[in-house]
Amino acid sequence: MKNCNAPENRTARRILPIVCSTALVVAFAALLPQPAHAGQITQPRVPAGIEVPPGSAEDARAKAFLEGHGAGTQNYICLPSGSGFAWTLFTPEATLFSDNDRQIITHFFSPNPSENGTIRATWQHSRDTSVVWAAATPDTTSTDPAFVATGAVPWLRLNVVGAQDGPTGGDTLTASKFVQRLNTSGGVAPLTGCSLSTDVGKKAFVPYTADYFFYSTPGADSNEGN
Repeated sequence: MKNCNAPENRTARRILPIVCSTALVVAFAALLPQPAHAGQITQPRVPAGIEVPPGSAEDARAKAFLEGHGAGTQNYICLPSGSGFAWTLFTPEATLFSDNDRQIITHFFSPNPSENGTIRATWQHSRDTSVVWAAATPDTTSTDPAFVATGAVPWLRLNVVGAQDGPTGGDTLTASKFVQRLNTSGGVAPLTGCSLSTDVGKKAFVPYTADYFFYSTPGADSNEGN
């Protein structure tokens, strides 16, 4: 008798190797390193003194919610200093980009309204115009050669000392509690050109790059990537 199931048997024999091959591919892929979750930020290792301080409990430690890759200049002016003259930083001018090269933040110096106009390092979000002002101290500044490249500006941890929503309520940056400047290159003041009274007022715009990490505490309303 003719086997009426023969076509089914032949189809099954053709499908079985495909199914097996697919299963092997899926199993192999599961063994490969998986990409990080979108938006996940790896908090880098940093020198002693510029770590983000812990809260009252481990789960209260500030977490990085935004990272920007900065490129621009550190801008210096020659001024009298003591019995001589010295290059003095008057502002950075930098643009921060996301991992996909989208402009996200502008960095500069400006008056902080929370401190009666004290000039502070400033970051303004490119889209919603929220702003934070932050300050570093000698204790939160590192030139450790194990981390900081020769000829590069120091690594910093800056404490946020002022924040302001954008005019339409944008608040991407206002949850920030700390900002770290890491992975720096370039940006140090020139070694020459500021030694005479006739040099006073000269300006130097020194290219630099750095990575900036913005930290908020648990429960703060941050809007990563907006």
